[in-house]
Amino acid sequence: MSLAQITARIRAAEAAHGRLPGSTRLIAVSKVQPLDRVVAVLEEGHRLFGENYVQETAGKWPDLRARFSGVQVHMIGPLQTNKAKQALDLFDAIHSVDRPSLADKLARLVQERGTAPEMFVQVNTGEEPQKAGVLPADLDAFIARCRAMDLPVQGLMCIPPEGEDPSPHFAMLAAMAARNGLSGLSMGMSSDFEIAIAHGATHVRVGSAIFGARSYG
Repeated sequence: MSLAQITARIRAAEAAHGRLPGSTRLIAVSKVQPLDRVVAVLEEGHRLFGENYVQETAGKWPDLRARFSGVQVHMIGPLQTNKAKQALDLFDAIHSVDRPSLADKLARLVQERGTAPEMFVQVNTGEEPQKAGVLPADLDAFIARCRAMDLPVQGLMCIPPEGEDPSPHFAMLAAMAARNGLSGLSMGMSSDFEIAIAHGATHVRVGSAIFGARSYG
């Protein structure tokens, strides 16, 4: 599916649910994609991309930023605490603030730098033991902790359990964000981004529908 087709579907979903045109940002998930596919999307004019790995981002995006103006790269995968400093240099937003130790490290680094990327707290809405994220019952206290350290949290992120109806998870995330005065909602992927938009998503993360299947070879 083309970038233009995905964008048209996003705009249609916004209109269908009373959202302002352009109120949902499309993150093109470029992790593990061949460089030529990423360049093709850049040449179409898209400028917001998502990556999972600090090392891959460091090897790919400095050169692409030099070639294409206005690029933003968001961290959407798990972030190791020992990669936090490098991540602050590479990313315009981090969607995976998911535990106290990482929040503490990021807060210290942000205080030293005086600047910060956008920060989203990842919530484990399905309470899955194998998945990263703050548990819903712990979220309000975690956000309060981040704010006490002047870590600027703008929103929440979730990945609903595979095979489940995502709607309750998106609704839960929206309610938690509203309760905590947060405007950002990073939710929805290739298979369910229109449902996420119906629930107020501000960022949808679409990879395979734009780039095709990933190659991990």
